[in-house]
Amino acid sequence: MANSHEILKQYWGFEEFRPLQEDIIRSTLAGNDVLALLPTGGGKSICFQVPALCLEGVCIVVSPLIALMKDQVTNLKKREIQAEAIFSGMAYREIDRILDNAAYGGIKFLYLSPERLTTEMVRERIKRMNICLLAVDEAHCISQWGYDFRPPYLQIAEIRELIPEVPVLALTATATPEVVLDIQEKLAFKRKNVFQKSFSRPNLSYVVLPEENKNARLLDILRKVKGSGVVYARNRKMTKEVARFLTENKISADFYHAGLPPDERSQKQEAWVSGKTAIMACTNAFGMGIDKPDVRTVVHLDLPDSLEAYFQEAGRGGRDGKKSYAVLLYAEVDKRNLEQNHLVSFPPITDIRQTYQALGSFFQLAVGGGEFQSFDFDIADFCKNFKLDVVKTYSCIKILEQEGWISLTESVWMPSSFMVVVSREQLYDFQLKNPALDTVIKSLLRLTEGAFNHFMPFQEAAVARLLKTTPDKVLPAIQHLHNQGIIEYRPMKDKPQLTFIKERVDASNLTIDTEAYKLRKLRHKKRIDKAISYATTARCRSQQLLEYFGEFGPSCGICDVCLGRTKGDLSNDDFERYKLKIKQLIHAEQITERQLLEAFSSNRQANILQALAFLMDEGQVFVTNGFLTWKPEK
Repeated sequence: MANSHEILKQYWGFEEFRPLQEDIIRSTLAGNDVLALLPTGGGKSICFQVPALCLEGVCIVVSPLIALMKDQVTNLKKREIQAEAIFSGMAYREIDRILDNAAYGGIKFLYLSPERLTTEMVRERIKRMNICLLAVDEAHCISQWGYDFRPPYLQIAEIRELIPEVPVLALTATATPEVVLDIQEKLAFKRKNVFQKSFSRPNLSYVVLPEENKNARLLDILRKVKGSGVVYARNRKMTKEVARFLTENKISADFYHAGLPPDERSQKQEAWVSGKTAIMACTNAFGMGIDKPDVRTVVHLDLPDSLEAYFQEAGRGGRDGKKSYAVLLYAEVDKRNLEQNHLVSFPPITDIRQTYQALGSFFQLAVGGGEFQSFDFDIADFCKNFKLDVVKTYSCIKILEQEGWISLTESVWMPSSFMVVVSREQLYDFQLKNPALDTVIKSLLRLTEGAFNHFMPFQEAAVARLLKTTPDKVLPAIQHLHNQGIIEYRPMKDKPQLTFIKERVDASNLTIDTEAYKLRKLRHKKRIDKAISYATTARCRSQQLLEYFGEFGPSCGICDVCLGRTKGDLSNDDFERYKLKIKQLIHAEQITERQLLEAFSSNRQANILQALAFLMDEGQVFVTNGFLTWKPEK
């Protein structure tokens, strides 16, 4: 077995591991099942890549994020480590080739989407592989208590039955205590074994600013805090508008979302990472897998619907340990939007059946067919075709995903590729008989190596340049070669992929687990309520986040609440009067902070909030299970 420090030095050039990485790796190499909780930027991938390289055999990595899988495969190949990924939308031949290579020792890291892991084709090949480690990324997806449940994750335990001696390393950035227990149970851990880095970020100042004019306040923040920043917006249109507004006000900014072409996304990302662009206005598609340490400001223009999502996105600030700010601009309308979003996210069962029926018709799938077939999917075209509401339809699709009927990926870019499907002799004979296509075939083979054995990526424009012509004249020739059975040609893709996980059934036979549906709806509402509470409760922001993840500690001293905890402009008489009234209300009944504020007229609530914050800071008032309690009298 190779030495983990030598592997780290050889492939990554680092002398030392980050905190907890070495402990996780040592436990994994000892053959233990391990759950690693490392917040965003904690170096999760090193935790499974290093031990796998220490061992003989293949490491299977399960991940739901295709873009992240592709990034990690690219980075491993740059280090001359053999890695491949299998996900929705790939050709059968390509999947077959990769699985063969993994079975015969040609691949070290095999990345699989959870949907692909469950197929019979993959399971049969796994039996032939020498597997050294099963790594499960985004492990919170296995738990229905979590915020991003994915049913195929539940079948990972079945894979373990095929490889009973292989340890599992589960990794996630965010998980509540109940999700931590659930992950270990669902992955059939032989014994509980959790390595958890503290969620505390002592250099990150969490700030919530009540604000109706968010653009003006955003401008003020970015002018005061110099350096690199991220601004999260709720939709693609808004990212563009924010970037334009900042640029017009002399702040270097750009926008990013998953709907942009891959080349453009890469260029924008690189410009931001290198510092050419200071501020990136983006959706939550931005930031995954990016390790930029010097982000000084992360601003959310809207409150995400879970503290898991907020913590992960805010946590992209200040990874270099220097003072940074995570700012939430909150308005009363944000609360209404989240509550409305909750209602829309759980449509009636009849709407879910209608959407499923329309999907089958849209892709012309017969009842009983379509299992594991993937299709390019544009939700706007789909909804236009069937006169459906886009937001409601998206919610129906998410429910169908959670019920295990379909899966919908983010946009997947795959370059054009081809493979020669005849022998060299047959190809030579075809060239002699079709001299007009001879130069096209020679150009394709000149641009690629290995096309007789597997699919090779290429650019139609490059073939056209070799032939001194234009792509529109080359494409018909390539398509003709495909139609004649000389090559198999796969045009470039850049669309989300919708996959039918099960064969299509009649909509009336579509089964929905109503109890699980109600549970997820209840959990979603609780997460929204926690997010709203974070924005509206005058308690240390860091404490609120830490307690949500089961960690307890002192006040941070640098958030907006901690810095503003004084009696302020209240006179001693006013303060004592408010204090008495607060004490009476708390003793009278179980009461939340929001209920306490609502007991006063709107013009007094600011003063009550100020007095309450001071009482909390002085240790006279506590929050226990969401309710206010007064310090017991001695």
